[in-house]
Amino acid sequence: MAVIEDGRALFVDEALDDAPRDLQELLEGGRDQLERVQSAVQRARDAGAACPPVETLRHASAVLRPPQIIAIGANYAAHSDELKLRVEKAATVFSLWPNSLTGHEGTTSWPADLSDQVDYEAELGVIIGRPARDVSVRDALDYVFGYTVVNDITARNLQFSEAQWSRCKSFDGFTPTGPVVVTADELRDPQDLWLTTNLDGRILQDSSTADMVRSVAELIALLSESVTLQPGTLISTGSPGGAGYSRKPPVFLKDRSTVTVTIGGIGSLTTHCRVI
Repeated sequence: MAVIEDGRALFVDEALDDAPRDLQELLEGGRDQLERVQSAVQRARDAGAACPPVETLRHASAVLRPPQIIAIGANYAAHSDELKLRVEKAATVFSLWPNSLTGHEGTTSWPADLSDQVDYEAELGVIIGRPARDVSVRDALDYVFGYTVVNDITARNLQFSEAQWSRCKSFDGFTPTGPVVVTADELRDPQDLWLTTNLDGRILQDSSTADMVRSVAELIALLSESVTLQPGTLISTGSPGGAGYSRKPPVFLKDRSTVTVTIGGIGSLTTHCRVI
């Protein structure tokens, strides 16, 4: 699906017989594939193809088959302080599991006996567009295909009782992404975006990506020192202050809570919660 002006969508498979089946296949096809799809979309628009409003559609995760989901912890000083985490000289890096991916307006559920301390985290998601290996900070953003919104949902009781962070953040549906991917040419400065989290009508996070400890470019350069970042890799770049765990009293996601994470220039990602 390609999003065009006025918040409308054009289904690529209606414009191109052998269209890539998802974003991952598009990225693996390289620049030629992207240009072919862009040309087909433009022809379809010029021919008056039907373009329904995006808001009327059912959303999947913004990425469906990423080769890796890399998460960055403690990348905003305020969030590190409130969780009593040290801002280390080296970045905190861990993986999220693909079963955790879900889309905008989806419902995420978890067992009550496993966690009653489920928290929200607004994060900027970065999607790599071409293989990146040992790239410089100066050139790092040239390897970005686009950006999306991530809610890094976390079971805090597990986070602080286990030595690693992957399980507490990788329950089924704990990584909502979307509603769209905005290409890098339309969002040139990832360090000038405003993030908010609205939980049941209450704004609980309200910050800027300018407050990152390590910028998007610095993260890509760092990660690519030791591994080739493949096209489609999703990097979740950390959350600002305002987490529910640190509030007095704490504020956690509950049965039938609705949480919306918004990033300026990208959109709003809404998740409905059920405790089972």
